[in-house]
Amino acid sequence: MSASQLATLFRRYRAFQWDPAGQGFVLASGVVSPCYVDCRALLAHPDARWLAARLACAAIRDVPCEAVGGMEIGAIPLATAISDYAFAAQPSRTLRTFTVRKAAKEHGLGKRIEGMVEADDRVIIVDDVLTSGQSILHALRAAGEAKLRATHALVIVDRQEQNGRQTVETAGVSLISLLTMDDLKTAKPG
Repeated sequence: MSASQLATLFRRYRAFQWDPAGQGFVLASGVVSPCYVDCRALLAHPDARWLAARLACAAIRDVPCEAVGGMEIGAIPLATAISDYAFAAQPSRTLRTFTVRKAAKEHGLGKRIEGMVEADDRVIIVDDVLTSGQSILHALRAAGEAKLRATHALVIVDRQEQNGRQTVETAGVSLISLLTMDDLKTAKPG
């Protein structure tokens, strides 16, 4: 299984829409784009989750870490799929998961980071789509406040716009992307 197969699944599950001549789609940043990437729709399918997790585990095989996670909601299914796949693979690897809240809870323990991480853990920040890089930066700040060590970030799709990659890498983090927008545009509908 390959990245091109994952790109094909984006097309098959209508998780990628491209309207070069139309009105476009408003992104979270407010920018209008002719492309919309919906990783929630993609990761709703077990074959796509399994393939994304397999590709992610191969990409981070040599990165030392104890946990994977990122901002709510986008990182949750990806981090969980990576953790489950890594544990089931041979050789098995235990990667705990965590989720960064947009704001600390106002009840209970008042946590900003949920899951099982401890100070000095090596973590990989994950997210579904990279556009401006702001979501990853928010997760990195929260990880830093919790004294976690994040040297890598992984995304399913790098939109290759708004200087997202440069923003993340300027923060001192190596970025891994499973796919780019070009991969999605050239994928065969499956």
